[in-house]
Amino acid sequence: MEIVILEEKTVSQGDISLDCFEKLGTLRRYPLTPQDKVVEYIGDAEAAICNKTVFTREIMAKCPKLRYIGLCATGYNNIDLDAANEFGITVCNVPEYSKRAVAQQVFSYVLHFASRTADYNNDVHDGGWIRSDTFSYFSIPTFELAGLTMGIIGFGSIGSTSARIANAFGMNVIAATRTPKSAENVEFTSIEQVFKRSDFISIHCPLTDATRELVNLDRLRLCKPSAYIINTARGPVVNEKDLAYALNNDIIAGAGVDVVSTEPMLADNPLLGAKNCIITPHVAWAPLQTRERLVKIAFENLSGFINGRPQNTVN
Repeated sequence: MEIVILEEKTVSQGDISLDCFEKLGTLRRYPLTPQDKVVEYIGDAEAAICNKTVFTREIMAKCPKLRYIGLCATGYNNIDLDAANEFGITVCNVPEYSKRAVAQQVFSYVLHFASRTADYNNDVHDGGWIRSDTFSYFSIPTFELAGLTMGIIGFGSIGSTSARIANAFGMNVIAATRTPKSAENVEFTSIEQVFKRSDFISIHCPLTDATRELVNLDRLRLCKPSAYIINTARGPVVNEKDLAYALNNDIIAGAGVDVVSTEPMLADNPLLGAKNCIITPHVAWAPLQTRERLVKIAFENLSGFINGRPQNTVN
């Protein structure tokens, strides 16, 4: 089998190896693949390993030997699944590999806003403690998480993992999900109630037509002025202009985002200038151990397909 890796740099920047795929066939690999080079780089390959490369019907039609698309990701909104079915192409993703890492990132934002550790560190290094006339000064407000409400939108593996962490901090957890669920110490309710009642709102739903711009000004106006929005899902789930407006006009207190509508981020993204908005460059999924797990499962997915036992198929 001829295999092509289209975006090696998005999974490893020299710190982990993807050599395992050489065991399964003849391997070609590219650090990155411009969208206008996808057909050329795939060539006669029967299997393509990708991350964010967009696979349209037109691309699949021009790659007649392609039989497998292996995602190094959980989301698959970049793949035209109807076209893949039409052309007999199996598509596999890697579910749940990053649930602990992403939930950890969620609470890095939560703790940033609650404990202000980085802000106090900066103040101390600027001489604040040296100038203090008391052993402890608390000029930067902080607050406890216990008793506050964590609202979760989307209750898959990441959402449920985030809920358990919130419970461990003594938070009340409410959640909205498209399919009926039950979980210990979690109250399931509507999206509107999540916006109205939560102190922190964490987004964990996939990007679909129904969830695009789910976070918009109308819903942000439902929030407490002390509420915080956290998005580690997909950028277009949030209307960024509306979120920036809500931050700059004190409709909500702050936001932590790991994803934006266009990545890499554009210089004119309105969140760059927004008040109290923490932005990280889509790294919640990227701890070393998490990516090692990702590669292992992506390898097992392709191996299973070759052996007639496909796993983690999404079409």
